[in-house]
Amino acid sequence: MIDDDNKPRDDAVEKELAGVPEELLEREESAEAGDSDLEDSLARLRGDLETAQQEMLYARAEVQNVRRRMEKDVQDARAYAATGFARDVLSVWDNLSRAIDAIPADLHDDPRLKALVTGIEATQRELEKVFAQHGIGRIAAMGLPLDPNQHQAMLEVPSAEAEPGTVVQEMQSGWMIKDRLLRPAMVGVARKPD
Repeated sequence: MIDDDNKPRDDAVEKELAGVPEELLEREESAEAGDSDLEDSLARLRGDLETAQQEMLYARAEVQNVRRRMEKDVQDARAYAATGFARDVLSVWDNLSRAIDAIPADLHDDPRLKALVTGIEATQRELEKVFAQHGIGRIAAMGLPLDPNQHQAMLEVPSAEAEPGTVVQEMQSGWMIKDRLLRPAMVGVARKPD
């Protein structure tokens, strides 16, 4: 009888196995070979299981990231839903400001125009109050350095009093909605005189 390595078996082993039927010996040899196949299969299955577990963790993380992004998008949609409407209403505020500025200062106290001026100012204050309730606020500009994130420089104004790059004129007010720019302030910026 010859074992797997094609070497003759020891005599002692031969004597022990003398009474064992040949087919049992072949089963034992094939079982030993099957054990290594089983171990290989088991190792492959363990590797596949680890890969599947890793992919499941990645999938869970991706689902969680998608959920967070969706929640943020929903929050942003709620917070900034009024953006388009607010931009449109800003022109109303601008026209109220122009109306007040168009009335000469000496006529503000004229009894014939006092009610009109008071009504326009009250309407503008009410509009500002509603803006504030919805997180809409004016951008400060006058006397501040030009901030390209909030101000749009329309012209340069020669000025000996103001530092170059400082806002010295506001042609149209700028507005923010919460932490986003709704409309930049259109400004005139100081420059050194010629």
